[in-house]
Amino acid sequence: MQPRNMSMSGVVDLAAVKAAQEAKAKAEQTRAEAARQGGTGAVSPADLVIDVDEAGFEREILQRSAEVPVVIDFWAEWCQPCKQLSPVLERLAVEYNGRFLLAKIDVDANQMLMQQFGVQGIPAVFAVVAGQALPLFQGAASEEQIRGTLDQLVQVAEQRFGLTGLTVDPDAEPGGAAGAEAPEGPYDAALNAAALALDAGDLDGAVRAYQNVLADDPGHPEAKLGLAQAELLRRVQHMDPQKVRREAAEKPKDAEAQIAAADLDLVGGHVEDAFGRLIETVQRTVGDDRDAVRRRLLELFEVVGPEDPRVVGARRALARALF
Repeated sequence: MQPRNMSMSGVVDLAAVKAAQEAKAKAEQTRAEAARQGGTGAVSPADLVIDVDEAGFEREILQRSAEVPVVIDFWAEWCQPCKQLSPVLERLAVEYNGRFLLAKIDVDANQMLMQQFGVQGIPAVFAVVAGQALPLFQGAASEEQIRGTLDQLVQVAEQRFGLTGLTVDPDAEPGGAAGAEAPEGPYDAALNAAALALDAGDLDGAVRAYQNVLADDPGHPEAKLGLAQAELLRRVQHMDPQKVRREAAEKPKDAEAQIAAADLDLVGGHVEDAFGRLIETVQRTVGDDRDAVRRRLLELFEVVGPEDPRVVGARRALARALF
């Protein structure tokens, strides 16, 4: 069976965007806490490959994915292709020196995890980044293909999620830094309330919760991102997509029509389309209409994240359009 590679570019999962900021903040908190306690937070090379079962899944995979991409190798003792693939992944985990963590899951002993990930055959390789599951490939794969997939994974993890991986120290005691937990932040209760409101579809409640955090800390990155996300979802929840797109096609100079279509573009994962649409509208409009389009574009930049290369490019294009 040929590997089923996934593309990790061109799509914005709003839940993943939110998780990205949470992951970055938690990773920074974890490192800061380790420094305060006099430790380096470094792991031994032996800690880069771990066996995980259902009981340890949340601690060893979900929580660790807030600090480093976790690659999951679903395998079984009777699976001959697994016995060829697993040693390659283990060697690459050490070679990549903390850029990803390899978690090995025996499917015979962990049927529930196999079902949760939708694994239909082994070997199967997934990744979890900031709590988001990503299918990488299934079946046999060459080392060149594996390296290409891993390179793409660590690049996306760093650029879009701010995860730079683990610090590896050959002299570190095995298991010494495993399971480090980030300290609880002053706004965790409010942010958790906002997340629960989002999950329940209470967008008004989520907006209020994020605004409460920002009223006290206007620069809080997670609250700013969450508010931008919640407001975007609230704007599009009652839209008629066909009507919105028809009006945008018929009225290329209408600021409101293009803004509404751009919101739909972004929610649908068409990031470049959303940005390009609004930049072109900036060029076509003047006065208050132009300013309204510019402001909405800046709001969408917040949703995607200021470090995303698509945002960086769009900012340059916006500057050219304005000046």
